[in-house]
Amino acid sequence: MKALLLYNLMIRRGFPPDKFTFPFVVKACLASGSIRKGKEVHGLAIKTGFSKDMFLYNTLMDLYFSCGDEGYGRKVFDKMRVRNVVSWTTFIAGLVVCGDLDAARRAFDQMPTRNVVSWTAIINAYVRNQRPHEAFELFWRMLLANVKPNEYTLVNLLKACSELGSLKLGRWIHDYALKNEFDLGAFLGTALIDMYSKCGSLDDARQVFREMQIKSLATWNAMITSLGVHGYGEEALSLFTKMEEANVRPDAITFVGVICACLQTDKVREGDMYFKYMREHYGITPVVEHYTCMIELYSRANLLNALDELVKGMPRELSDDVAAAWIKSRLIDDIDDTENSLEHQGEELQYWETRTEHLSQYQLQGFKWDVG
Repeated sequence: MKALLLYNLMIRRGFPPDKFTFPFVVKACLASGSIRKGKEVHGLAIKTGFSKDMFLYNTLMDLYFSCGDEGYGRKVFDKMRVRNVVSWTTFIAGLVVCGDLDAARRAFDQMPTRNVVSWTAIINAYVRNQRPHEAFELFWRMLLANVKPNEYTLVNLLKACSELGSLKLGRWIHDYALKNEFDLGAFLGTALIDMYSKCGSLDDARQVFREMQIKSLATWNAMITSLGVHGYGEEALSLFTKMEEANVRPDAITFVGVICACLQTDKVREGDMYFKYMREHYGITPVVEHYTCMIELYSRANLLNALDELVKGMPRELSDDVAAAWIKSRLIDDIDDTENSLEHQGEELQYWETRTEHLSQYQLQGFKWDVG
């Protein structure tokens, strides 16, 4: 915002912008999500004769696509007389953001030259669209074109391995990284932990975690959550203690893993303690996943009073989804208690029965895997 304020002040005081001014101002518009201001800057660049600068074109495309205006992004690209690999890659990535994978692939196939960034962009596109087979086909083509992958390429491929559930492919990517002397940094290491966990090899995930010399918050979150998901709740809680001892400040995702670990091990008292500790010590506002875990934890222990207090204390915008999850678990055993517990919300039990029909156990548990 300061950059935009300075730009406005510069214009008001009559200082003329140059070709270096506009790209930085457009980047500031992107950072603030202000497409309206970006279009205003774009218009002034045209009036002052700086609109044909390639760097500005690339930055404008990034702004328009990132803000969801595919039409303007395409217009900027079409007006470019000269395009470099950054222009093509920005265009491809922008089309992916706007959900047009087929157009992104056509643009990629038309590129006169490709580098590792452009290859990674299209591989990422297929991974994001749950098409891991095509992602790997592109990777083989990339290797045949003698383009060496970077860390971001490998992380995307590890996500594809998780999507496929292929431990064999995941191990191959890991071996490739080691043979080609990739550093096991926080980004790649966390992706490996996540892949091994999702592909069922917790021992490999543990080994990667032990070997990592630098661990980010996402690394700790991935390992804690993985342990909890695989039923090693005690180990997950112990690792959380070590995380705090390492002076790594937890976030909301950390406590999803921690409370889920309590759920896995039926530790009601500990789960209750961590739920309060999260809010009181770290000032973290509970999200739907925290409430879902706590509701299930109280429900299993048949603590109806605690359930009632929890549901009553939830923010209105969260109560619908979380209450639906709880009701599904209680409808079978105790419909009357469930209905009474939700009387304060003024909803009919039939409404909740309808909502819970579409909630599978997989959906309720799915957030556990969204780490790293």
